[in-house]
Amino acid sequence: MILVDPPLVAAHGRLWSHLASDTSYEELHAFARTVGIPERGFDRDHYDVPAEWYHEVVAAGAVPVSSRELVARLVAAGLRRRKPRPRSG
Repeated sequence: MILVDPPLVAAHGRLWSHLASDTSYEELHAFARTVGIPERGFDRDHYDVPAEWYHEVVAAGAVPVSSRELVARLVAAGLRRRKPRPRSG
């Protein structure tokens, strides 16, 4: 299932949502191509989507969920890819 959280993350002078799949990366990439999200928007396990596109991705079939639920569903599906931790030393 394609999931999208509310546009709450501020970066680059705008607000952003996260678009993810709790099924597969293939499903996520196919959906992103369908709605015209550029590949450069992919970040490890999700696409960053500007707030202006939120209603468009929902209309195209993405299911609105909270940010917490989106992460929980990715973890449960084994699709969560965390940022690598900086090496100390």
